[in-house]
Amino acid sequence: MGKLVSQEDIISIVRKGQGNKKTFAATNGCFDILHVGHVRYLQRTKSLADYSIVMLNTDKSVKILKGDSRPINNEQDRAEILNALSCVDYVVLFEEKSPASLLEKIKPDIYTKGADYTMETLPERDIVIKNNIKVEFIEFVQGKSTTNIINKINK
Repeated sequence: MGKLVSQEDIISIVRKGQGNKKTFAATNGCFDILHVGHVRYLQRTKSLADYSIVMLNTDKSVKILKGDSRPINNEQDRAEILNALSCVDYVVLFEEKSPASLLEKIKPDIYTKGADYTMETLPERDIVIKNNIKVEFIEFVQGKSTTNIINKINK
């Protein structure tokens, strides 16, 4: 079972773990209404390293990205749901639009992103290159998204 940790704690957890030859894969997202696409994505992230980290957008950050009607579930609930998954080891919140600053502080071994990105379009490109972080692009499950779920409910 995962654990919600502070930014300071995750940095020290990763440093200590890497010093003991453990690997860390990190990803980020809103994970507002969890669906099979999210679960497969998180399972793949975990399969790449000894430990997985989800950098989770705070409610404030989700509103900036998705609009005033989001998130549906608050950050504490979203963190608790993620932490209940066996493929999630740590959840850490961030308030900015992008996880770039936190990613640079954590310096995981691997960073996963959806396959709708490429190295050329990756917002965190400079950070991953500068810090020698391997990037793994993960395919989406066709038709599975929080937006699709919300649209279906609203019909």
